[in-house]
Formats: sequence, structure tokens, C-alpha cells
Amino acid sequence: MPIWNQEKDLWEWWYNGHYGESDAYKNHYPTSHDGVNWDKPSLGRYEWQGSKDNNIALDPESMGLYHILRDERDPDPARRYKGLFNGKDRYLGVSPDGFQWDMLDVPPIPSQDTSKFMYDPYNKQFVATVKHRTNWGRSVWVTTSKDFNTFSEARLVLHADEVDWKNGRERVREIVENPAYFTPPIVDGENYIAETYLMPLMAYEGVYIGFPNLFNPFGAIPAPRTNYTRINQPELAVSRDLYNWERVADREVFLGIAPWDGVTYDTSQISICGAPIVRDDEIWIYYNGYRVPGYKDLYETYNRNKELFRLDIDPAVFEDIGALNLATLRLDGFVSLDAEEVGRVLTKPFMFQGEDMYVNIDAKWGDLRVEIVEADTRVPAEPAAYTGGPDTLDALPGYGRNETVPVSGDHVKVKLRWEGSPSPNFDKPVRARFILNQARLYSFWLE
Repeated sequence: MPIWNQEKDLWEWWYNGHYGESDAYKNHYPTSHDGVNWDKPSLGRYEWQGSKDNNIALDPESMGLYHILRDERDPDPARRYKGLFNGKDRYLGVSPDGFQWDMLDVPPIPSQDTSKFMYDPYNKQFVATVKHRTNWGRSVWVTTSKDFNTFSEARLVLHADEVDWKNGRERVREIVENPAYFTPPIVDGENYIAETYLMPLMAYEGVYIGFPNLFNPFGAIPAPRTNYTRINQPELAVSRDLYNWERVADREVFLGIAPWDGVTYDTSQISICGAPIVRDDEIWIYYNGYRVPGYKDLYETYNRNKELFRLDIDPAVFEDIGALNLATLRLDGFVSLDAEEVGRVLTKPFMFQGEDMYVNIDAKWGDLRVEIVEADTRVPAEPAAYTGGPDTLDALPGYGRNETVPVSGDHVKVKLRWEGSPSPNFDKPVRARFILNQARLYSFWLE
């Protein structure tokens, strides 16, 4: 993921590029002032094709940098950057600037070929999600460290199941049968399975948001290939403790691959790079888009290039297969509860004692009303005596749907009000009943 450097007042990004016949991945370094438009400074550090006029950041012959974080909390400036380096496992390194690295003499984190890395502000620890196999194939495991020296033994937290296999068959069928998509060269009609390829995490509003990447192969590739023609798409999961995860939104695809248009890069695989970034009223999600679902020689061997001819694929596409992409969400915009006509949502019990209630809602074509009801009986609640003003009131007016000041329009944050009433003050648990009319509810909260 791009990293904000407060000292330089700019975004930094380390990315790997693969060139030509070489097996070496070269780690590059661009910068940006806005996170969208990037400059590639000439670092002059390593020679490539007879010149040091390039932005290669690390020695191409050394162990590759796989993940990097900037750690403003560490008092030691020599450990300002923390990185995981790839080998068979993930090796730990620290750096003052992201260029000069000291590898730590500590055990590496066991992992297969993918992993993700983040800092957990809730428990003040570093978290890596790594990939190991179970009976369900590729699965997600979690390991943590308080000091970035010793990581815990990884624990299994998420794997695919029968529902994912069913979803995978349907998703593969959609790609194969819809002519708008770029179909892989091998479709054998048998290997329609699902695996959790990886899962980046995000600490958000007191919970953890996970983005499990569901791997759906189309068919086994004969030797010497070791992978599958496939699609990869992230879904959503949520946890309060990093270890117990709930799949949400009916396992809908969160970022789906797009039909082929010859321009975009997310037509075959999508992989979120790391923890999304909250910027003002938006959530920025950087992701890697991979545009081709198979190698060029596979199309020639197993498809006789029919798919490449059908879509009029430019051969140069196979030399330009991936790119960093940016998707944006409104705050809290991961999931919404939508009422096409009229819908009602009853919350869990909570205490409501003098705070204000806010909602994040899109009601451009409708409105929202809210009534407060007793937690147990679910009938309109009687407020406690109000002592917050200069004059004590014997009782507050009702907080029913008819007293609600209707909310219309599109708002990331709007305060709820009831006609003639101050902020509610109840002496026992209550619930809120939201009545939506052609509206999308993203969240509500008290403050």
C-alpha cells in the first residue's frame, strides 16, 4: 500500500516490477502529493540496462521486499520502517528510510506465496495474515507481534466451504457464458472449487474488516504449469478479535472483475494491496488489477487463439498485464441496508442518555424517520426526567416516527432530531427503529 510520510509531506510507494526474461523482481519507489498522480524520482542506486537513471529502490539481487509499514510510534528512528521480505517464509527487516535495511536475527514468519501485513491500533500490535493449506485448500491464518521481533504461532481463522464452492461455480459460469468477459483458455467444467487465497485487514471503527480473496479456478493447467486459469475477487468479513470472523453481505463480491474493454486492468484478478486508508469523508482502496486470465501460449495451445480473436486482443496486452488501481467508498460504505419501498430496521439494545444520534444515509429519493422504543417490549419508550436545561421538565415529548424530523438527501453525517425535543435521556436500555423509504442506511451512532 502507499504510505504517508509526514516528514516529507508526501505519499511513498514501494512496488515490485517484473521484467522480460529475468526472474528477479525489481523494487521501485515513486512518490505522490495526492495519492493519484505519481512521480518516479531518479534514485541512482542500482544499474539497469546500463544506467542508474531509474527509481529502483532495493538491490534486485537481494531478498525482495514484500510488505512495508512506516511506524511513527517506535522511538528508534532506525526502525521507522518495518518490512517483511520474501523467501519461502517472511523475513523481518527494519530501516530508517525504506532503502537501507537491517535484517533481524529472528525466526521468519512461515507462509506460502502470499501474505498481508498491518498495524493494529486497538491492541498495539503488528498483524500478518499468511497462507497455509487445510482440507479446504488455501486458507487464512493470523499471527501477531507486539515488538516486531517475535511473532505468535499462526492460527487458522478463515477457509472456504460448500457455499463458496457453489458461489464459485456460478461465478465461473457467468464468465464463461457472458461474452462481455475475457474467458480463460482452459475451461474443463470440473475444477470449479473455491479457496481463500489471501485476506488483507483493516482496523475500522472498533472492528476489523477483512477482504478475503476468493480464488475460483476454471481448469487445471497441465505440466509444467503449477497454477490454474482462474479469477480472484475479494469479499467482506468482519471480526471483533481478529480470530472469529463473520462473512457478511451474503458473500457478495466486494470488488468484482470487469468486462473486457481493452483499457481497465481489473478484468481477470483483483487483490486489495493492504489496509484501506480513510481520507476525509472517503475510504481509499488501492488494489492490484490483473487483466489477462491466462498465458498467451496457453491460448494458442488450448484455445487456438479463438478468444483472442473474438475480443480483438492486442498482443501488447500480454506485456502490460497489471497495474495499481484505486477504488473509493463513502465512510461506512462497505455495506448498506436498502429499502426500495418501505423498510424497517430494529437495532440491538443500547443506552441513550443525553447524546446525539447521527446517521450515514443516502435518501436522495426518499426519507428516513426514527422512533425510540423500549428494549424489551418494543413499544414507544418513556424518557427519564430531563435535567440538562435551566428548567426541569416533568417528562419529555415522545420520540415516535411522527415526531421525527424526516431526513432526506445524501449525508455521510447528519444529526437526528425530534420535533420540540432535546437529546433523549432514558434510564434503561432502548432500541431504535429506523423507517426507511427508498433510502440506503450505512450506519448510525451516538456522540
